[in-house]
Amino acid sequence: MASTGVISGVSVSHERASVDVLAEASGPDQRTVVSGLLGGAEEAFALQTCNRVEAYVVTESPVTGRAVLDELVADVPDDSVVEMDHEESLRHLLRVASGLESLVLGEDQILGQVRTAYEEARGAGGIGPVLEDAVTKAIHVGERVRTETAINEGAVSLGTAAARLAETETDLGNSTALVVGAGEMGTLSARALATHGSDEMIVANRTVPHAEHVATEVDADARAIALPAVPAAAERADVIVTATSTEGFILDADTLTDTGGTVVIDLAQPRDVAPAADDLDAVAVYDLDELESVTDRTRERRREAAERVESTIDEEFERLLDQYKRKRADEVIAAMYESAERVKSREIETAVSKLEAEGDVSDRQREILESLADALVGQLLAAPTKSLRNAAADDDWTTIHTALQLFDPEFAGADGPSDFVTEAMSDEMPADARDELPADALVSPFDDD
Repeated sequence: MASTGVISGVSVSHERASVDVLAEASGPDQRTVVSGLLGGAEEAFALQTCNRVEAYVVTESPVTGRAVLDELVADVPDDSVVEMDHEESLRHLLRVASGLESLVLGEDQILGQVRTAYEEARGAGGIGPVLEDAVTKAIHVGERVRTETAINEGAVSLGTAAARLAETETDLGNSTALVVGAGEMGTLSARALATHGSDEMIVANRTVPHAEHVATEVDADARAIALPAVPAAAERADVIVTATSTEGFILDADTLTDTGGTVVIDLAQPRDVAPAADDLDAVAVYDLDELESVTDRTRERRREAAERVESTIDEEFERLLDQYKRKRADEVIAAMYESAERVKSREIETAVSKLEAEGDVSDRQREILESLADALVGQLLAAPTKSLRNAAADDDWTTIHTALQLFDPEFAGADGPSDFVTEAMSDEMPADARDELPADALVSPFDDD
């Protein structure tokens, strides 16, 4: 399968779109989206996460690709949609997999999501040679920058920072976590604790249905309780994270005296935990100021790492473009030689038939004919081969695409367009037929000037 065509991309992300718009832009699932796009494209890839909905197609022309994608996002507000051409799509994919386009700079989850999307697109028949190179390169770059830089080190959200701190203080897999508060911070903390291994969790909130909602969406054995039940729950909790907007303390020293070895992380402002609780020998209390200093340092490290990641992306982007250029030029050159080989074989058989009509043709004579034909083909195609490689290096895709149309046998059946061009370049085509050809049909696309 030839790697022909260009990539067109479209992105709807957290940078421009609300949660409702993202939901509107999303399809039933990635595989279904890919299958739908293949109705008008040769290749297709879709990426759907909670923060972004993106699609990429490969078509023979950018106009066709744009039309296919416009249909996909027809119901999405124009100001929420980012359209990307071939090179913009390639660079954006590298940035996405590297975590530079994520809501949390450098987060790791997106790389796994790109891998999953790739497998689903491949399963739907959407991955061909063009997107194969693009998506696998993006995955490679995502892995490389996380190995070579600090782009994913540390915690940049308070919820994640709380979970990582708790993980260093106790074995989350064998502990009970109590999250007090079901607002945004409490929800993030509950999710992060579950992600980092907490398999038993209690979520407390003034409004119990809100706590139940958080409990049902985390990947853990979680249950909901009301605020008055917090002291009893605290006695059996190994990790406590508080994040309420309640006036006054939720936990004080008396409440925590009998809890044993407990890690308490207070994310509330004002405080949920009385300062005196930190004086208890068996209780370690961490407040918002301590966690914010950690996350601020992490954000700064990640920003510094992002500069290195940008440099890596620039380097890999150029390699990817060169890879496309070489492959495209090699495909055209191979098609050109294949076409010439067909003409050569046909003409040798014609010559041998004429010679045999006048007498026997020895194996040596046939060998000389074939050697002569090979030499002619080699010499005649040397200049256009050089021109095609130069065209690839110079991004002259017009020349390469024209050459592919002239020489690729898939363009015109068994004999291919090369026979048509050969006939047009000879005296075998009637003059009136030659006059009907486009003005540039008989102009070689391989001139060096």
